[in-house]
Amino acid sequence: MTEGTATRPILGPPPVRHWPALDIAGTEFDPVLAELMREGPVSRVQLPHGEGWAWLVTRYEDVRMVTSDPRFTRAPVVDREVTRLVAHFKPERGSLAFADRPDHHRLRSAMAPAFTPSGVERQRSRARDTLREMVDELLADGPPADLVERVLEPFPIAAVCEVMGVPAADRDRMRAWTRQIASPSNEAGSARAKEGMYGWFAEAIRARRGSTEDDVISLLGAAVGRGDISEEEAVGLAGALQTGGEAVTAGTGQMLFTLLTRPPLLERLRTEPAVRPRAVEELLRWIPHRSAVGLARIAQEDVEIHGVRIAAGDAVHVSYLAANRDPAVFPDPERIDFDRTPDPHVAFGHGPHHCIGGLLARMQTELLVDALVDRLPGLRLAVPPREVPWRRGTLVRGPEALPVTW
Repeated sequence: MTEGTATRPILGPPPVRHWPALDIAGTEFDPVLAELMREGPVSRVQLPHGEGWAWLVTRYEDVRMVTSDPRFTRAPVVDREVTRLVAHFKPERGSLAFADRPDHHRLRSAMAPAFTPSGVERQRSRARDTLREMVDELLADGPPADLVERVLEPFPIAAVCEVMGVPAADRDRMRAWTRQIASPSNEAGSARAKEGMYGWFAEAIRARRGSTEDDVISLLGAAVGRGDISEEEAVGLAGALQTGGEAVTAGTGQMLFTLLTRPPLLERLRTEPAVRPRAVEELLRWIPHRSAVGLARIAQEDVEIHGVRIAAGDAVHVSYLAANRDPAVFPDPERIDFDRTPDPHVAFGHGPHHCIGGLLARMQTELLVDALVDRLPGLRLAVPPREVPWRRGTLVRGPEALPVTW
């Protein structure tokens, strides 16, 4: 937690640690991050791209403080070459990810009604029906099968399309664009896909400026019509939300791999359905859902954390992965404990920039776990765990394919 200078002397800055881009297979925790956590609550890191170094905060309470304290802001990152994991980084001025108060609230409010608990619950029945059809086809074709290709990728995209208000006729195209945008190996193809998707959203939003419907495109169109947000802002919001289903694909892929390589956990979900909601939360806490760290913040004034002075203008990263393994909050954090309670993980972030689609992602994950555990008896990997292919060079970690049989 932040401490007063009167009670603790200011310490010298820790050394700058280089943090390389690691392609980690499976659910192994990043070894560099593990070392940084052991060395202390505040570190300095240099990632493979960008300039200079940045502070890294890893303890749970400190992560929550930095992500909710207005002294740390996102907007200045747009004009900085902050040290980062990826080479091609083009922050868009005015986007939700880089907006600070009050713009952040204005942008988020335009689509918030679709992501309230009641708004998400309205989607559950349709999402369950969509998933049932996919599993019906999977069962009809029989084993073996790639769960990523057959279910874990198409289902989140379909569920997001439903919330967004993308017509059924355009969903195959939206899925293709999403896959291309997420591809790290084809920058030109990713750029073309983004141009196609954003162009589609621009036309759809214009067509719904007077809408009173509750899908996201209609909400954004109405907000543009009222003058609450610009069309450019609306298109940026829609594109970011549409591609968010990719994180559910990767995350549920990690969860299923974890369960399939730990049969007692999977068997408990089969025999004790009541434990599944807690199990989903615990798996969300435990899985290493991303590589390294995400978007930085910039300190607007000098701030002291654990006796280390972070100066105004310094870049600061937080690690949600590290916060979710903080033993002060999660005893025996390396263990997957379906009886852990409370389980206040920060897998969907914290503060104003917490994931707006978190409730939707939870709902999709719960439906996937129920369907696959209940309808695929004897579900198991079709290859040895070491032969499961994993995404390479991506920000979001997960299996590229998940070959299974039943």
